[in-house]
Amino acid sequence: MAGFSARGSYRIDMLNGPLLGKMVLFALPLAISTVLQQLFNAADIAVVGRFASKQALAAVGSNGATINLLIGLFVGLSVGTNVLIAKFIGQGSTERVQRAVHTSIVVALASGVFLLFLGQAASRPMLEFMEAPHDVIDLATLYLRIYFLGVPFIMLFNFGAAILRSKGDSRRPLYCLFLAGVCNVILNLILVIVFHLGVAGVAIATVVSNVISSSLVMWFLFHEEPLIRLSLSRLRLHAAELREIFSIGAPAGLQGMMFSLSNVAIQTAINSFGSAAVAGSAAALNFEFVTFLLVDAFCQAVTTFTSQNYGAGCEERCKRVFWLGMGSALLLKSSAITLSWMLREPLVALFTVDAAVLPYAMARLRYVLLWAMVSVPFGVAGAALRGLGHSMVPAVLTVVGTCLFRFVWLWTFFRHWHTFEALMFVYPVSWILTSVMMMAAYFAVRKKAFAPFHQQ
Repeated sequence: MAGFSARGSYRIDMLNGPLLGKMVLFALPLAISTVLQQLFNAADIAVVGRFASKQALAAVGSNGATINLLIGLFVGLSVGTNVLIAKFIGQGSTERVQRAVHTSIVVALASGVFLLFLGQAASRPMLEFMEAPHDVIDLATLYLRIYFLGVPFIMLFNFGAAILRSKGDSRRPLYCLFLAGVCNVILNLILVIVFHLGVAGVAIATVVSNVISSSLVMWFLFHEEPLIRLSLSRLRLHAAELREIFSIGAPAGLQGMMFSLSNVAIQTAINSFGSAAVAGSAAALNFEFVTFLLVDAFCQAVTTFTSQNYGAGCEERCKRVFWLGMGSALLLKSSAITLSWMLREPLVALFTVDAAVLPYAMARLRYVLLWAMVSVPFGVAGAALRGLGHSMVPAVLTVVGTCLFRFVWLWTFFRHWHTFEALMFVYPVSWILTSVMMMAAYFAVRKKAFAPFHQQ
């Protein structure tokens, strides 16, 4: 396509040539960036866990479900941005790419400001609803209220990175996250160890790092090639593009919110075991996040490559994208799980050496991490469905197979066997159920999605 030559080194041609190398080239920087981001988040937890208290560790480490519940819908809309712009690139529709870019940034700004105020108002009530331990709730509220000051910048980064990735550029978001993450770790150490700010210190460091990463992404977009270049004078909502972003992104966002809601329910159940259980679960959760993010990188590659090739009517390439993504994700996930399990004791010790916390961390690793392979088909098939423009299907299946099932588990099985182990096992069972349904849906939808191309 004309107009792509400038800064071409950041673009991946998804429509021609071998796929595996290009998918790895796309996914690897994304995997590195998200894992680095999680490692930097883990540094928050490690610093307060080692230099503050187990209550501070619990306050910082247990807020993920609450944050994801509140911001999940709007983060999901960035998926719509990625899919839509990638499809327009595949179709060669330059003007629609530009309208989608500027609409997306307006949505990012508006949603970020809304979430800033929502976070200030909802933090304490959410934690009370979740029955956070009394020795944790004040610290957790402080962390959330400071964290949400940086949410507008999180939205700008997510939407800006989605725009860059839609044309195959996953490297520059990596550079942004790396620089921001280094600053985050340095500020953590200074604010917690030197100034003894504890939970407030890691929250402030997180806000500053979000400002840095979003500023860098915006700078790239303002200096981009004409196809996706951002211009202040063109910032406005375009109705057609806004509808399509919502039609793809809103189901993904609702899926994420429902997923987070089920995790909020699980976190509430974890809270019933006390602050030691909350801290142990928070420490072990970091290993799950790393393995999940490695798979998610290939899921995003599957979505983006499928979108462009579906827009161009390339059925066979869409099929190859799916199987290459599945194989790569399974390989990465199994390797990460094996390594994490082998090194579990020294790695957990980075976060805590509290004798009351360690058994809970090890139990979560045993009953969740070791079973995490069964979640891969769920993720890859859902990503392929979104790439085909069918975002509602994976959303509904996730709500049924993961969210509703987890609620049923909590109300029945866990209520009868009220143990930490019985609670943790809800994860692998729900993953197996959702993976089976998602794979069946993918093959059914893919056949229908390409039927119009066969009639031409």
